[in-house]
Amino acid sequence: MRIVLIGPPGAGKGTQSALMAKKLQVPHLSTGEILRTVCAEKSEVGLQAAQYMERGQLVPDGMIQEILFKELCSPACEAGYILDGFPRTVPQAEEFDAWLERRGSSLSLVLEFRVTEEILLERLADRGRVDDGREIIRKRMQQYDDLTHPLLEYYKDRGILHTVHGGVGSAEDVFAKIEQIIENVS
Repeated sequence: MRIVLIGPPGAGKGTQSALMAKKLQVPHLSTGEILRTVCAEKSEVGLQAAQYMERGQLVPDGMIQEILFKELCSPACEAGYILDGFPRTVPQAEEFDAWLERRGSSLSLVLEFRVTEEILLERLADRGRVDDGREIIRKRMQQYDDLTHPLLEYYKDRGILHTVHGGVGSAEDVFAKIEQIIENVS
């Protein structure tokens, strides 16, 4: 299975992706972790990506795609993967779909993790991060919603978007809902 996760920080993607990876026997790939690894390796593309990251800028689409698509071609990803942090925009999603199609495959499903603002505020406040004040969290959520809405519509139109309400019940309850979605897609 090839699964994309979409959701704001604090929605439970990390917890659930670990459970899914174990159940499906596929790797969980975090775009942020992949970028940090490539930068640490000091390859040419890693050094270029690091320059953007050090300036607080987003790594350009072409560069992130080069890095990520190389990772997705690894033997570990042959049976599938759980991808977190990419795509973030409709143009990235379109290019990803075209890349998959050239390889004779497609995404199995996209899981949107939806959590109420109150639960996110509570979870992020529990992390104790200085940048996670209530007003900052609300602004980040609005930015997330503005950027993500078109992406969710794109996947909804393709018929592969499924929503998981990450703040309702325990981690095990949420995972049981995800398992049901996966079974229905398989």
